[in-house]
Amino acid sequence: MNVERAMRLALDAASVALGRTAPNPAVGCVILDAQGQLVSVGHHARAGTAHAEVHALAQAGGRVPGGTAVVTLEPCNHTGRTGPCTEALLSAGITQVVYGMVDPNPIVAGRGLARLRGAGVQIVGPVLEGDCQRLIAGFRSWVLTRRPRVTVKLAASLDGRIATASGESQWITGAAARADVHAFRDRHDAILAGAETVRRDDPALTARLPNPRDAHQPRRFVITTRPTTLSSSLQLFGPALAAGTTVVVPEGTDANHLASGGASVWSLPTDAQGVSLAALLDRAGAEGLTSLWVEGGGRLVASLLSRGLADAVVWYVAPRFIGGDGLPALGPLALGALSESPRLTGVRVTSIGDDVRIEGDVVHAATPKVAANYPKAQE
Repeated sequence: MNVERAMRLALDAASVALGRTAPNPAVGCVILDAQGQLVSVGHHARAGTAHAEVHALAQAGGRVPGGTAVVTLEPCNHTGRTGPCTEALLSAGITQVVYGMVDPNPIVAGRGLARLRGAGVQIVGPVLEGDCQRLIAGFRSWVLTRRPRVTVKLAASLDGRIATASGESQWITGAAARADVHAFRDRHDAILAGAETVRRDDPALTARLPNPRDAHQPRRFVITTRPTTLSSSLQLFGPALAAGTTVVVPEGTDANHLASGGASVWSLPTDAQGVSLAALLDRAGAEGLTSLWVEGGGRLVASLLSRGLADAVVWYVAPRFIGGDGLPALGPLALGALSESPRLTGVRVTSIGDDVRIEGDVVHAATPKVAANYPKAQE
């Protein structure tokens, strides 16, 4: 088996664990024997359990000596909750390691490869580096900034509307696009929505997959400056979901009617426009969350974009028109010039049923606006 095909198998294995390994990265490993034949495939399932290399080695039996380990991420060379993967590979008799990318974690950052190379192991790579980097984009953000990677999702008509003038919004996109959103939820550590969206749509913010047993449920966050406008009868605060829901409010604000039903409350500092989004990301990062999926509303998304806090965008476009009297998908950005507008790079366009998904990384303007010009974030 060639190493690129083996790396794709390792990437597929690792992707199964996205959303489940925080604060660790999702990693996949393939073991090939001395003749280059596939022996085993492993992945890191969750923090505190065996790393991908150890998992794959455990399945390989006696076919490891003289073989190759194909790993999406450089093997670690330090002791955390588990031992160094470099030592496990050396003890098993691996003679070649093919890696996808160097670990961005400063405590690894090439040291694992150096240890293996120093022990006589042949090092090949990086292989499919871009795919491997996308796989652990959340982990990279967290390990370098101690904040989760923020991906904002929007779904709109061709003319950029998310609801009619009367407020009707279900459903603008088709069933295939909505199923795609659930797959994204499943792959993220947490999900955030603004109070207006929660009141209007009463969402569950859960990941609903064809096989419910396969689904990972992200932590759910609702941000608001006026928690009294959120009813305890909403799905997120009912008996089935409250325990996994956190309402984010300004310091000193009463949210007891939601907390009494089992929801958690984060009381955070404010800025001129409401709860500090930077403080929210800092708190989420401190709790080990590496990826945050944001599902509106439009003002919350605009606020993240204008503050330089959104890292990526996933935008679903439905082949329909709603008109200028409909609700716009995005709130004001308070731009003074076109050069201030956020834009996307690495754009990928995918047909999802009759709809189109556009995604890419956000490139923010070099000069951020002053706080007084920020659009309103919450209500």
